[in-house]
Amino acid sequence: MLIVQKFGGSSVANAQRIRNVAGIIAESFLYGNDVVVVLSAQGDTTDDLLEKAAELNRNPSKRELDMLLTTGEQQSVALMAMCLESMGLPVVSLTGWQVGIRTDAAYGSARIRRVDTERLRRELDARRIVLVTGFQGVNKYDDYTTLGRGGSDTTAVALAAALHADCCQIYTDVEGVYTTDPRKVPAARKLEEITYDEMLELASMGAQVLMNRSVEMAKRYGVELEVLSSLVRAPGTKVKEVVKHMEEMKITGIAKDEKVARITVMQLEDKPGTAFRVLNAVSKAGVNVDMIIQANGRDGANDMSFVVADQDVEQAQEALSAYKHVSVDKSIAKVSVVGAGMMSSVGLASLVFEALNDEHINIQMISTSEIKISCVIDAASADRAVAAIHRKFFEN
Repeated sequence: MLIVQKFGGSSVANAQRIRNVAGIIAESFLYGNDVVVVLSAQGDTTDDLLEKAAELNRNPSKRELDMLLTTGEQQSVALMAMCLESMGLPVVSLTGWQVGIRTDAAYGSARIRRVDTERLRRELDARRIVLVTGFQGVNKYDDYTTLGRGGSDTTAVALAAALHADCCQIYTDVEGVYTTDPRKVPAARKLEEITYDEMLELASMGAQVLMNRSVEMAKRYGVELEVLSSLVRAPGTKVKEVVKHMEEMKITGIAKDEKVARITVMQLEDKPGTAFRVLNAVSKAGVNVDMIIQANGRDGANDMSFVVADQDVEQAQEALSAYKHVSVDKSIAKVSVVGAGMMSSVGLASLVFEALNDEHINIQMISTSEIKISCVIDAASADRAVAAIHRKFFEN
């Protein structure tokens, strides 16, 4: 079998953790498998590098920032290789450009264009464990690029797809995908399996187990994922196209996202094209918009509200500078309920709203799709809301 394994920063945070992960890798290799391993930077290394950059330049170029940040993963693979060498195992560490991960030129948020597998195949044919830097590639200018937050997940899935791997394992500090964050809700249940679509919704709505781009890629190329713990030897959660519970389990999980803000543009003209002009201006600024509501205001004018990520607020405000009446509310959170069974079930939305009502939590905005219901509420009530909805569906 050909296995691709990915280990996050917490899994390789120190020498003890590196030795633990080396044991997992060695076990897979000694079973006779070909093994490719993707590593993130150790612990808080990326944050530390960003702080070092800020000490010298508050606004460094994205190219130089990528040049700096890629060193974190290089440390990880080199240290892991040294550990595996000490165990007498054949191993080689490679950077993104050595592997042939080619990306577009968007520094800081690059997308993978292709993976040249020649070097990987050569190393695997020589029966070496191949360690690859996550989170990075190289563009047409032969410059390092990084793939954005959680980019090591995307690296692992891309390698698994390019190599037609039999398995892609994503190791984290939790034992799998849960119905909600087990650190906040002790009664959260680990799922044996979950569909790509459900996982994508949860990832997009704030669950931090997998990066949403990696799930999109896994679905596109049919890469079956398993999310499991590097600290506890136990089966994890399979992420795939079709699961056994699809008809039985109406709700799969509950996620919250507190890193959002609501922008309201007031006193807009009530005529065709107005909404297009507002949203087009925001779109051209590269800002993704969610949960749009338009309401009749005073004197025949309209108000339009939408949700954006915290990090995009300034860009959105600049894009809307031509409008006089724009307000921003950062005291909100988005709570989402996800489940493939929702599309064929009646009354699920009312149960969600009943759970929030029981806790006297006001709903400010609502958005629905075939497999999710999202509500905007006051940020201070987010944890209470998640716990209340979880009790309603999983604990009663």
